[in-house]
Formats: sequence, structure tokens, C-alpha cells
Amino acid sequence: MVKNSADRREKAAKTLKLMWNLKWIYLMLLPVVAYYIIFKYIPMYGVTIAFKDYNVFKGMLESPWVGFKVFEKIFASKNFWHSVKNTLVLNLLTLAVNFPLTIFVALMLNEVIHLRFKKMIQSILYLPHFISWVVVAGIAANMFTQRDGTINLVLNSLGISSIPFLSDEKWWIVTYVICSVWKEIGWGTIIYLAALTGVDESLYEAAYLDGASKLQRLIYVTLPSIKSVVVTMLILQVSKMMTIGLDAPLLLGNDKVMAVSEVISTYVYRIGIENAKYSDSTAIGLFQSVVNILILLAADRFAKAIGEEGII
Repeated sequence: MVKNSADRREKAAKTLKLMWNLKWIYLMLLPVVAYYIIFKYIPMYGVTIAFKDYNVFKGMLESPWVGFKVFEKIFASKNFWHSVKNTLVLNLLTLAVNFPLTIFVALMLNEVIHLRFKKMIQSILYLPHFISWVVVAGIAANMFTQRDGTINLVLNSLGISSIPFLSDEKWWIVTYVICSVWKEIGWGTIIYLAALTGVDESLYEAAYLDGASKLQRLIYVTLPSIKSVVVTMLILQVSKMMTIGLDAPLLLGNDKVMAVSEVISTYVYRIGIENAKYSDSTAIGLFQSVVNILILLAADRFAKAIGEEGII
């Protein structure tokens, strides 16, 4: 016992000495730790609103507890489940298009030899990510409006009738996916391009000497080399299936397509901000987070089951 106690004291002394030697690094870390404590962990107390009959004038502390009654009311609402369905449909379709297309664009950019041209293309692809959805929605309105939109004017000049991109439910989903992919595809290539720079050049040389074509080198060397990154990114994307931004559905949507554009974020906005039902909106947010965590765990378990490392 005495020896174990002495060993523990010795380890503690070594740890404190090491921390003191790295004190400036820990000092630089303090703002980050403070940020997460102040803006991430302390606000978590607000989750209790989901279990209370929240009253703005009484505040969080004095509002009465109601248990799971708020959740029961939400789960009994058809509008809530309708918004969940729309969220999953839009996210799945966007993922199905954006995920493989992002990898394809990254692979194509990796093959570009001319450095200046490559940087120019990358800058053009990255630019939409920094454009506000308000601007993107304005561009989409000018492009896809049925009466005088650019695309429909071109179609009309070719003798093709106008397509209701923004007023027909099915075409609105197509328009939403196009806008989302256009905005984020360039930004998504950054991680894959970074992974591609780490591929061992000797593998390409060996494949070339064995007579492999460019396509074969791409399939049998490049893709297997970045497979772990692809799986990790897929897990992260799948884990956000229940999360969707407010800007895009709200700005691109309208009354004619409400049946497909009403997602969780817009539903929470309407009941929480417009109708001041704070308990309901908090409960929906908590449900969203729990489902996302469960999806993340399931995706990680699946990745490990097929022989990949996963992220947890």
C-alpha cells in the first residue's frame, strides 16, 4: 500500500511538472475550453424547458415541471411527423447526389496537372459555400421561376413548355437538391483532396509498371487508399440525417410546396418563434439530437462490422 501510494505521488508530480513545462500551451487552450463551457455546456440547462410548462415571465426555474407531457403532445402531432419525413427525404436525396459527386470532383481535381488552373477551379468551386442562402435563393428565383426564369426562357426558345421548378412539389425537391449540391460540393472536396495528397506515389508507379491504365490506377490504388476517409465522412454525414438548416427550406419554399418544404427546422421556427411554444420547440430539438446520436452510433457500428475503423 505504501509503495502504491508513493508511485501515485510520483506520477502526480511528473504530471504536474509536465503541465508546468507546457503551461503556455495550456494557457492558449483556455479560451477554447472557456468557449465550450460558456456557450455549449452551460446552455444545456435550457433542455429542462422540454420537461416544463415554460412561461416566459416565470423563467426556467419557476416554470412547473410536466414530465413527458410535451413529448406526448408532439409525438401525437401529424405535422411533426410530416416534417420529420420531409427532413429525411431531403437529406437522403442530397446525400445520395452530393456525396459521390464530391468524391468524383475531388478525384478529377487531383488529376489536374497545371497548378494555376487547378487553384482557379478550386476557388470557383469553393466560392458558393461562402455565399449566403439569401443570395442563393435570389439566384434560384431568377433561374427557376416558371414565367420569366432563365432556364424556362431557354426551354421556351427550344419549343419546350415551362417547368414549375418552384411551385410543383416534385420539381421543388429537385431544385432544392441542385441548389444544395451547387453550394457545398466544392467545400466538401477539401478533405478528400487532403487525403489524396497522402497516397503513396510508389503505389502508382508499381501499378503503372504492371500495365495499369489511369482508370485502373484510380479504381485499384486511389480509392482503396482513401477508403477510410470516405467511410468516416459518410458516417458523419449520415449522423446529421435529422438536422437540416433553416435558411434553404424557408427561403426556397412557398405555400404551394409546403407539403414537401416543411422540415423540422421550419416547423420549430413556426411553433417556437412565431407561436411562442418554447417547450415544444425545445423538446423537438432534444428529440432531434438524441436521434442523431443513435444514427451516429448505428453507422459507426455498421462501419466496424464491415471491417472499417469507425470514428468512436
